[in-house]
Amino acid sequence: MLDERFLRTSALLGEEAIWHLSQSSVMIVGLGAVGGYALEAVARSGVGKIILVDFDKFDKTNINRQILALESTIGYFKTEVAAERIKQINPNCKIEIVNEFVDNSNILDLLDRAPDYIIDAIDSLEPKCCLIEEMWRRKMSFISSMGAALKTDPLQIREGFLSQTQNCSLAKLIRQKLRKKGVDLSQIPCVWSNEKTFSSNKSANIQNGHRALGSLPTITAMFGLILANHVILSLSKSI
Repeated sequence: MLDERFLRTSALLGEEAIWHLSQSSVMIVGLGAVGGYALEAVARSGVGKIILVDFDKFDKTNINRQILALESTIGYFKTEVAAERIKQINPNCKIEIVNEFVDNSNILDLLDRAPDYIIDAIDSLEPKCCLIEEMWRRKMSFISSMGAALKTDPLQIREGFLSQTQNCSLAKLIRQKLRKKGVDLSQIPCVWSNEKTFSSNKSANIQNGHRALGSLPTITAMFGLILANHVILSLSKSI
């Protein structure tokens, strides 16, 4: 019997699509501004298992753009807050938590969990490159977010492949590093913005000793939702 939670999705994609989603597992790596919105949509689609990967806790600076960041969640692990939200959306969803910073020491073990799809919402260059390279070598199904900071025009957001990216400094660095590793950039699905970087003397601040780039809740949310849309349609056999 169809769960009423997913009646509207079933009306669009069909009951078989809902069944496929319920039998699928999705790993979301990075639960910040982009990953949080990707999680929201994946959970509401009826995916049967979600693996949550993040090492960080929420702080007040996250509130401007992260859906899981509230006054009540400051100081809590992002994975644990995310897990509680999933339970409120779909109690039947199986949840696995990985409170780790992704790097060379744990990527192999992480990917050995073999989810059906992976959403890469990491915002650190080296871990992101390591993850993408290993997913590509294993021929896993995944999609990666490029840089959503310093962007203001939602109509410039694109979905395609890393080889097609333009006007994204993060994508440029990733292309350079992965090309040296022999990775085929035309096989790396991603979301990016074609908009030239928005610049002003207010576009970056120092936070915890690091340069914090300015970002809007609208743009980061759209990145996350586009990532999730790709995964939902793929797993539901709708594309």
